[in-house]
Amino acid sequence: MSELVEQLVATAGALVDDGLVRGAGGNVSVREGDIMWISPSGFSFKDAAPEDYPGVSLESGKIVRGERRPSSEVLMHLAIYRNRPEVTAIVHTHPPVTVALVSAGHDLKAMYPDYYVFLGRNVPHLPYITATTPEMAAAVEEVAAAPDCYGIILRNHGVVTVGTNLKEAYFRTLAVEEQATILHQALQVGEPRFLTEAECDALDELGSEKYRKALLAAMAGADR
Repeated sequence: MSELVEQLVATAGALVDDGLVRGAGGNVSVREGDIMWISPSGFSFKDAAPEDYPGVSLESGKIVRGERRPSSEVLMHLAIYRNRPEVTAIVHTHPPVTVALVSAGHDLKAMYPDYYVFLGRNVPHLPYITATTPEMAAAVEEVAAAPDCYGIILRNHGVVTVGTNLKEAYFRTLAVEEQATILHQALQVGEPRFLTEAECDALDELGSEKYRKALLAAMAGADR
């Protein structure tokens, strides 16, 4: 079994520990050459072993390794990989605070540097579309095709993040739920203040943030 799959299983377990998925919810995948390894349908992240993760051909969408059925969101994962050759990892979770806020009509925007540094300025918020359907995969594909799209908010559903390695996609998911938690807490005590365009521009120029981005991207080698 591929070492990448071992890392994928470990990341999936961490998402459970972080409270970002429960039961058999969520799905994760990694690209390895022309194969996508993806979490199996019907399994919780804690129950699925590396051998349960099927390998799916990125070209045909057919199972080429293993015997388990791939996640029901397989079409969404395939659509992203086919449009973003630099993406090697996808994380889809159901973070409770994020789902609650965006379902109530709030949009997530940067209130603190980490959210902006990890997610950038382009974080689309899609209206609810029935999960696992070709329609949802097509909607995600349309916005995820943008090279500066690193995360997508699905109203009444969850979050999708991508990365050039598993750590990037994982950290981006953490940043989304942290931003949602901060926004929720701010709404309890006052009027939330979001970072301005000028403040985001200033973050782009910080040497420390450039270093942190480069370091995270460099971790791709450790995930392959």
